[in-house]
Amino acid sequence: MELRPKQFASLQEAMEFFLEEDVSVRQTRRIAGGDCSQAFGLTLTNGSQLFMKLNTMENIAYFASEALGLSAIAKTKAIQTPQIFGYGTDKERQCAFLFLEWIATENRKAADWEAFGHQLADFHRAATAEYVPGGNYGFLEDNFIGAGEQINTVRNDWISFFRDCRLEPQFQKAAGYFNSEDRKRIYHLLDHIGDVLIEPKYPSLLHGDLWSENVMTGQDGRVWMVDPAVYVGHAEADLAMTELFGGFPQEMYAAYREVSPLEPGYEDRRDLYHLYHLLNHLNLFGRSYYPSVIRILEKYGKML
Repeated sequence: MELRPKQFASLQEAMEFFLEEDVSVRQTRRIAGGDCSQAFGLTLTNGSQLFMKLNTMENIAYFASEALGLSAIAKTKAIQTPQIFGYGTDKERQCAFLFLEWIATENRKAADWEAFGHQLADFHRAATAEYVPGGNYGFLEDNFIGAGEQINTVRNDWISFFRDCRLEPQFQKAAGYFNSEDRKRIYHLLDHIGDVLIEPKYPSLLHGDLWSENVMTGQDGRVWMVDPAVYVGHAEADLAMTELFGGFPQEMYAAYREVSPLEPGYEDRRDLYHLYHLLNHLNLFGRSYYPSVIRILEKYGKML
C-alpha cells in the first residue's frame, strides 16, 4: 500500500481519476462542523456519495497532513478510517480540496464499543518503524492538531519527545498568558517530567486527537476514526485524550484492557497528557482554557 495519497492539480482532474465514466455529481450539500475547513456531501448520479473538504489554497498542508495520517492508520489494517480518494489544489477555483469515502450514519445501529476497544488496542500494537526513520518517536513530518502546528521531530525516547515536541512548543506559544509564578511551575515541571512519565514497552502509532468528535459510527455499528493528528508515541496518550472531553463508554476501555492492560500509575500521568491538548486549546481559542492549564500545573507542582 502506497503511504502517501495521490495529489491532484485540479478538482476536475481528481474527479476524472476516481469517478467512473458517465458518473457525475448530482447534488452538493453543505455539512455543518469543522473548525478549519468547509465540508460537503456529494451525491453522484450512480447513487453513491463522497465527502469533500475545501479550504484556501494556502492551507493545502492541512489536507496533505490529514491524508497522510489517514493513510498511516489504514496501513495498520487494525481499525476503520475513511478511504482517501485524493487531495490537491485548484487554481481556477482558488481552493484546496480533499476527497474521502462517505461514512453513512443514517439509520445506524448502536456503536459496537467493545469491538472498537479491541481494534484500538490492536492499532496501538501495530509496527511503527516505517513512520519514524532514525528513531522511535515522532513522525515522517510535522502536522497539525486541529489548526495548531504539531512538531514531530524524531526522538529515541518518549519522555524527551513529549517534553521537547509537545509541551515546550505549546508553552512557548502561550507565554503571554503566564505570570512569573506560572513560569516557575512550568520550568519545574519540564525539569522533572521524567519523574511522572514512563517509557512505553513499545512505540505505538497514535490517532493523536482521539476525542468523541473524531469518531463516527456507521450504519453497521462499526466505529471509524477521522481527523487524525498522527504520530508515534505512547499509547496511553491516545487513551488520555479519549477521557478529556467527555470520555467514551466504559465497555470500550474494558475491551481495550483485555488486549493491552494499562501500566500502573496511568491515572497519575493522564493529566500531563491532557495538558498538551489544553495548551493547544489555550493557544487556539483563548483564555477560557487558562484555569484548566493552571490546575494541572499546580497538581504536578505538589507531586514533584
